[in-house]
Formats: sequence, C-alpha cells, structure tokens
Amino acid sequence: MKVAVYPGTFDPVHYGHIDIAKRASELFDQVVVGIYDRPNKNLLFSLDKRLDLMREALRDTPNIEVEGYDGLTVDFAKKNGAQVIVRGLRVVWDFELEYQMALTNRRLSSDIDTVCLMTTLEYAFISSSSVKEIAQAGGAVDQFVPPHVAQTLRDCFEALRQKSI
Repeated sequence: MKVAVYPGTFDPVHYGHIDIAKRASELFDQVVVGIYDRPNKNLLFSLDKRLDLMREALRDTPNIEVEGYDGLTVDFAKKNGAQVIVRGLRVVWDFELEYQMALTNRRLSSDIDTVCLMTTLEYAFISSSSVKEIAQAGGAVDQFVPPHVAQTLRDCFEALRQKSI
C-alpha cells in the first residue's frame, strides 16, 4: 500500500489545499493530511479547529485521513507508514522553498521522497494569508474556501471586532 502524507498548517484550509489533497488521493492508496501544531507562524485557529475544518472539507474522500502532529514531518510520515511527502506548488518561490525542504527531509530520512503537485491554475493565487486578510477586512472569501470555512472566518473576525469594542 502506497501511503503519502500531505503536511501543512492549513490556517485556514482553502480550495488550493483541497485540490492537492484530492489529487494526491487519486495517486496514493492512502493520504494522511498532517496539520502541524507548532509552526513559526502566527496562527488564527487552534489545532483542533484546523482539524475540524479540514475533516469537513475532505469528508467525501474516503482514503484521506486528517491528523495533527508536532515534531519533524519525516517522523510523522514514518509513524503513518508513508513513503512520500506531498507538497503543492503555486509559483516559482514555492519551488525554491519546497526544493530546500525536500533535500533536508531526504537527508533526515533517505527512505522518504517528496512529490510536488502543481496547483490547478484557478487556485494558483490563493494563500491562507490572503484569505485571512480578505476576511479580516470584511470581504467575501466564499470563492476561495468551502462554505463552512467562510462562515468560521466570518464568525471569528466578528468576535474579534466585538472584543475590541
């Protein structure tokens, strides 16, 4: 059985992430979406919320599981019996970063390869950061994220606005 992990922070999950996960599920017997707990990023949502949002987004894809993790991605991959780490590429800058990460991961664990999937053109410009910025400014993000994520973003930023009043 070919198992792949698709790691990320997914804060929040958007259609580009979903596209990569579903396409990976067509290439591998099982895909474990790993949601990283402690990145060097300023996160909007807790790990539990990000897990819930991703599970809902991928609930119709039976060979995808969603788990949280901390520590090294290669260790998470080994724990799940994965031979492959899946990453998505949007722009040239992504390639440089992903290439460096793939080489580092290969050095840490020579039995795990990295496979990069090019994001579908219609999602190439979407990033979690831009989705959060649009939502924070009161803009509609429905074209970038599933309805349950859009609603969660609206609720979150409304609560933050109410808190600051």
